[in-house]
Amino acid sequence: MRLVGTTRTTVALALFAAAAFSSTDSVAEQRPAAAKPVQKQQGEGLFIAWGGDLTLGSSYGNPPDAGRPLLSAVRSALRKADIATLNYEGTFGPGGASKCGAGSENCFAFQAPAGNAKTLRWAGVDVVNHANNHAFDYGAIGWRASRDALKRAKVRATGAPGEIVTVTKKGTKVAFVGFSTYTWSNSMGDFAAVRARIQSAADQADIVVAFFHAGAEGADKTHVPNGPETAFGEYRGDSRRFARTAIDAGADLVLGSGPHVLRGVELYKDRLIAYSLGNLTGWHNFNIGGRTALSALLTVAVAADGRFVAGRIDSLRLDRIGVPHGDPTHAAAVFMRGLSRSDFPGSALRIDRRGLIHRK
Repeated sequence: MRLVGTTRTTVALALFAAAAFSSTDSVAEQRPAAAKPVQKQQGEGLFIAWGGDLTLGSSYGNPPDAGRPLLSAVRSALRKADIATLNYEGTFGPGGASKCGAGSENCFAFQAPAGNAKTLRWAGVDVVNHANNHAFDYGAIGWRASRDALKRAKVRATGAPGEIVTVTKKGTKVAFVGFSTYTWSNSMGDFAAVRARIQSAADQADIVVAFFHAGAEGADKTHVPNGPETAFGEYRGDSRRFARTAIDAGADLVLGSGPHVLRGVELYKDRLIAYSLGNLTGWHNFNIGGRTALSALLTVAVAADGRFVAGRIDSLRLDRIGVPHGDPTHAAAVFMRGLSRSDFPGSALRIDRRGLIHRK
């Protein structure tokens, strides 16, 4: 039978709630294995996972075992989603010259060994957003080496100008498009181009997911402002306007990254927007402490027509190295609930202390 309306929402929430934290749970243990009965309903929609910024190594240090310890805590959650997506901050080597010259200030270039890309596939990642400020850390050569490494690892990437990547799961075709404020990606500041790119994606798929990388950076940048943002003298986009423009043009889910801190979520025209999930993981390359130690993994149940059904925020906390661990206090979910209420008071979403997201 087909699940419709409140029935679909109730089932999705029950699946998410079945994975509620106990005091000893890790995120790796608590993603709902019970999602399989819903997966048998072909065309009923998908569970799509989204995490924050990650690197798998850089000149600041390369993790052991090809970076697997960085994603081991979230591997089960990512693998149980129908489609798992992340924002990859940096490049896979070798090749190219670093953008940071000798003595550069506020300049960070990330390049991991090419073999570490396979860890993304091991962790269950299907698609990475590569529209961000670190995709060209080592120029065009480094960008090409990264795409080659991802291809060998069987991980799809999106974000180059004009690039639309499609994945079919459970009889539903999903298009992914990445945007940022940089010339090597689809421009999120050219709103006519945003509309055209999203409309093109909608012509090719049943569901359209728009990634964007934007926003000012820092522990005090947790709120989504009205209007454009800057960081280090750069234009960093108008996140609200972009997200709503994308949905108006046909996007069904908008997933953001960039500020390196958590931000709120909102419901717009029955579509979910997640503005930032902070840092997912790194290895001595992110400043970690206080608010920047809070992270999350978001899983969204999306109906076959693209409408939001329900969601779950799994709270994480990064250690000093940058490795995530499950947080049974749900600090990230509680923090995102407060941000969502403050920044989007008209949004018809309710987030409980465990991180379950549903309509009011």
